[in-house]
Amino acid sequence: MIAVEFRKQIKRLRTYIGLGICAGLPIIITIALKAGGPPRDHGDTEAAFFRLATKSGINMPLAALSVMSLFLLPVVVMLFFGESVSGEAGWGTLRYLLVRPVKRARLLAAKIGVASVLAISGVALVILTGLAAGVLAFGWHPVPTPSLVVFSQGEALSHLLIAAGYVVWSFSGAAALAFALSTMTDVPVGAVGGSMGFVIVSQILDGITAIPKGVRNWMPTHFWRVWDGLFQLHADYGNLIRGTLHQLPYVVGFALLAWWWFKRKDILS
Repeated sequence: MIAVEFRKQIKRLRTYIGLGICAGLPIIITIALKAGGPPRDHGDTEAAFFRLATKSGINMPLAALSVMSLFLLPVVVMLFFGESVSGEAGWGTLRYLLVRPVKRARLLAAKIGVASVLAISGVALVILTGLAAGVLAFGWHPVPTPSLVVFSQGEALSHLLIAAGYVVWSFSGAAALAFALSTMTDVPVGAVGGSMGFVIVSQILDGITAIPKGVRNWMPTHFWRVWDGLFQLHADYGNLIRGTLHQLPYVVGFALLAWWWFKRKDILS
């Protein structure tokens, strides 16, 4: 079932577009930095990583991950999850899938598994193409960080791998919502747009300091950027652990909602 689903998803245009964006944008950013130099200091974390991108090729995937993880990567991930069921329903092929003796829970599990592989592949492409382009453009040097700590190449790569894994997982709550919405609609843009609206509202509310901190701390995007704590003198794993656990209620809740809704949905209507 998973193999069939994977072959189906890998042939779709949106898969090539999503993965192409993940692979191409770090290369474009590298070319821009090579031609125009790093940006001037604006004090934020994104600019800090970009200022240092020309110091070592290993800083390039850090800069790309920093800027893409706030909006573009979530859009790609929501596309993979939000289109998985609604796309089948919109094309009218979902009913034919369920004519076969396949349990609905198994079908959902296969679609979640394939969407997860595609999401991981997208983040991996950002890292791999950013690293390849960065090393070619700026060389293989020790890695300076915004906290003024210099990491060896091996240490920086190990922290980069952890950061990439954390970024993938940090999208899981919103991705679970996109998948749940995908079982409720025949229009993929509704599932993708709804989940991205959820992400944007969360980011806006999390940035309003007038809202009590206890409320803002429960926003699903609250811990999205704590991975940059890995590139300090003393790596902050505490926030990484909190951020990892933070997504669990969203993942479990939205996954159960998707299963409950899809189990009772009249596919033949």
